[in-house]
Amino acid sequence: MKTTQLLRFTGSVQRDPAIEAWMKRQPRELGGIARHWFEVMRGRGDDVRELLHDGHPTACIADAGFGYVNAFKAHVNVGFFRGAEIADPKGLLEGTGKFMRHVKLRPGDDIDAMALMKLIDAAYTDMRKRVQAELA
Repeated sequence: MKTTQLLRFTGSVQRDPAIEAWMKRQPRELGGIARHWFEVMRGRGDDVRELLHDGHPTACIADAGFGYVNAFKAHVNVGFFRGAEIADPKGLLEGTGKFMRHVKLRPGDDIDAMALMKLIDAAYTDMRKRVQAELA
């Protein structure tokens, strides 16, 4: 049996109505930021699945999480489960964990949207390759 370091979830679906309910509960500005970046994650491919994990929207390839959004009092995190292993040439990623990293977004702050888009693409592509490698 192969061992994996992928974070696996049960119950991922194509579109989870609980995520829409979560988005509606967020304060207007923070909810808008979270919704926008989660939509970007959803748009990476037809194989993206989703669920609420630990109370926040999580994007998966099959059952393996690649990204999430979470809203706090004054900011939104756009996070990546294997973020420590993806290239971050613009230095947007924060965190010191073994695997996870996130980007903090605050209303009114300038963000390099193209760089964040590239991080999301990299996280999606990386997880897709990992899942496919496990199937091989």
